[in-house]
Amino acid sequence: MKEKNVQPLRTAKEIEDMKWALRRYGSERDYFLFVFGINTGLRVSDIVPLTVGDVRGKAHVVIREKKTNKTKRFMLPVKLREEIEDYTAHMSDEEYLFSSRKGNGPITPTQAYRALVKAGDVLGRGDIGTHTMRKTFGYAYYRRTKDLAFLQNIFNHSAPSITKRYIGITQDEIDETLKDFSL
Repeated sequence: MKEKNVQPLRTAKEIEDMKWALRRYGSERDYFLFVFGINTGLRVSDIVPLTVGDVRGKAHVVIREKKTNKTKRFMLPVKLREEIEDYTAHMSDEEYLFSSRKGNGPITPTQAYRALVKAGDVLGRGDIGTHTMRKTFGYAYYRRTKDLAFLQNIFNHSAPSITKRYIGITQDEIDETLKDFSL
């Protein structure tokens, strides 16, 4: 399988289009997974095992990251908390936020990937994957705050250059400087 060059969604319209495609061609679960992912910046492997009780009525959540095995505390933005309340209204605290329809566990990162890719395909985008959520969060965070050091810390990256490359800022900055360049 060819490695995808997964990109962040860079505009509000791209994000809205993705939400629309997930609702239309996926499920409410898939839509909420995307909303949760772009608002927390967590890896999909850290999102799918969450239960309703992990997030309902909470301002902060503490997890142990699968990839790094480090404890991470993150804030749930107010608008996301409202979405959580709506999404979990008819669920018990013991239920997984992203229940699989097969068996009684959560969906797998692969299932999440398939849902996101399907929505991306509907939109004619071949650059969508599970990292799109994390990259979209990072891209928007950086654009809003210009604080690369904080974002590096949020993502647990070892160097600012890794964070910039991860969210696609470096290429955007290069493109911007070359836009009106002519000899």
